[in-house]
Amino acid sequence: MATLELTASRPPIQSDVDGVMRIGGTRVHLETALFAFRSGCTPEEIWYKYPSLLLSDIYSVVAYYLQHTEEVDAYLQETEKRAQEASKEIEVLHSSTEIRERLLARRSAKA
Repeated sequence: MATLELTASRPPIQSDVDGVMRIGGTRVHLETALFAFRSGCTPEEIWYKYPSLLLSDIYSVVAYYLQHTEEVDAYLQETEKRAQEASKEIEVLHSSTEIRERLLARRSAKA
């Protein structure tokens, strides 16, 4: 009778030069897939939405998340915080009101 050797594999998550976690060598962010999962999507539904991912990679990422929820949630909170800060910086540098006024001025100058 043959025996089966089981070895745990690492989840297919890589960090890029900016520290963004991506899945399986694709451009899909970890938080994108996990947001879908936490919103009730099955791995198959996530795969349908992001066909560049491998279904096995999605299952692996979900399993990792379920085993390391606290650490992954901390990462997700940090990325959300950084995204909000970046959004505020962009708004300060390029106020939507200012841009709207410039566009309206251009429109009236052409008329």
